[in-house]
Amino acid sequence: MKRKRYTWKKGTFSDTFKIYANDRQTGKLKNTTFSRTATGEINGKSYTYKTKGLFRQHTEIVDNADGSVIGKISYNDWMTKAFLVIDKKEYTWKYDNAWNTKWSINAADQMLIKYKGSSGGGEIEQDIDDDFLLLTGLFVTNYYWQATLFILIIVFSILILSN
Repeated sequence: MKRKRYTWKKGTFSDTFKIYANDRQTGKLKNTTFSRTATGEINGKSYTYKTKGLFRQHTEIVDNADGSVIGKISYNDWMTKAFLVIDKKEYTWKYDNAWNTKWSINAADQMLIKYKGSSGGGEIEQDIDDDFLLLTGLFVTNYYWQATLFILIIVFSILILSN
């Protein structure tokens, strides 16, 4: 299969990632800040990501066409990896550098999709034909960015209140 390339953009105060192939929008991921539910669309298919749990969170992925749960995401404690099970196939999402500007989805130690970017946009390359998996990789990234923001808000609040 020929390597597919995408770009994605997200405005500074936007809650929506827009995914492009050849300058044409092919998908989007909408996740309101600190919400436990996100919706995503790619190439005409729609999904809902429902995060559950308090301390050991996981996310169920629902195919909106029939309401069936088609996947699950579990997160590690250090916010550096996530484990995806989709249609009984296992994948690992992980950061690939210390700055968290590069990340990938792998299966059986083979990189399938690689991402690079920041909170405002980036690039995606995939060696498989699985746009849903590509969308799910952006969801995990956003989940960790929001978790980091939440932790920073708590730390700064404690510091301000303790003075």
